[in-house]
Amino acid sequence: MEKPIGADSEKKKSFVVFDSVQKTYDGETLVVKNFNLDMDQGEFITLLGPSGSGKTTCLMMMAGFEVPTHGQILLDGTPITRLPPHKRGIGMVFQNYALFPHMTVAENLAFPLQVRNIPKSTVEEKVKRALAMVKLESFGDRRPAQLSGGQQQRVAVARSLVFEPALVLMDEPLGALDKNLREEMQFEIKYLHEDLGISMIYVTHDQTEALTMSDRIAVFDDGIVQQLATPEDLYESPENAFVASFIGENNAFVGEVLELTDEQADVRLPTGEVVHSLPVNVAGKGKQSTLSLRPERVCINPEPGSVPNILDAKVREVIYMGDHLRTRFEVAGNNEFIVKTPNSSAVHRYTAGDKITVGWTVSDCRALDA
Repeated sequence: MEKPIGADSEKKKSFVVFDSVQKTYDGETLVVKNFNLDMDQGEFITLLGPSGSGKTTCLMMMAGFEVPTHGQILLDGTPITRLPPHKRGIGMVFQNYALFPHMTVAENLAFPLQVRNIPKSTVEEKVKRALAMVKLESFGDRRPAQLSGGQQQRVAVARSLVFEPALVLMDEPLGALDKNLREEMQFEIKYLHEDLGISMIYVTHDQTEALTMSDRIAVFDDGIVQQLATPEDLYESPENAFVASFIGENNAFVGEVLELTDEQADVRLPTGEVVHSLPVNVAGKGKQSTLSLRPERVCINPEPGSVPNILDAKVREVIYMGDHLRTRFEVAGNNEFIVKTPNSSAVHRYTAGDKITVGWTVSDCRALDA
């Protein structure tokens, strides 16, 4: 994979640098393949991908719990590839929180300060400040077993911040929480990041977490970063079929490229329809391409000529989602073609079996790799 823009010219300015980092455990299979990343100070970057894609391994190499097979890692301009974890000055939050059960909350927070030989008076002051930071001022005397999952998670976050590290790493920290609490904590962590200006690297397989919290997201698959971009760019402008399918919901067609210009790719589907799309990652005329179309960008029963793509559709299922309706159609042989429409009195509700048309613009349909 090519290095991201600025990997060489901006290296001196970057706070965290992964430079051509690789990792293998057996000497044959690379679980991380040539990982390059330049991160600014104060940035929130998420490593996102399915299980086994290499994201957690990259985080563990940053923390010092794993050693790269090749390449180097720099923190604030200093190589740390061979530096032991306790000398890196990095805060860490694990999925299981890793709190000491025999210690009180305050003692858990004091521990990373004590091992750094911070004076007792300063320790008490920093613990008090950290508890206030996560809104647990009155919980200092409790033990972890006396706390809810969300409270334990806040203590783990506070412990990672109490010694004021320049960088905090988080490995699936919200995975054990229920949906409502997980969503609440997403914003809490993001607000802490913004208020404190701390650099954060966050690992998750949950795309909603990544989109909600991140300044930039590195999408992993099979040990390779498929795309590194802002949440908006990843969703609106995926560079390949994997990113399009992994980030958000996506309608996909596979067909043959009939005509190709810089502005438009005409792709013939197996059922005969020709779709006009925006060429993004196309091998060439006569090659296969995957078309990507977001469900909310589809028009139902568009006026003839109002959009360049209009196809016949048959309603298979309508699901009430509260704020929107999720309608599943059969379109050009695809029985899982989804359209999302706002739930309002102005929107017509169809029933299974209805035959209509659907349409979309060229710019909303991206022609990607096969």
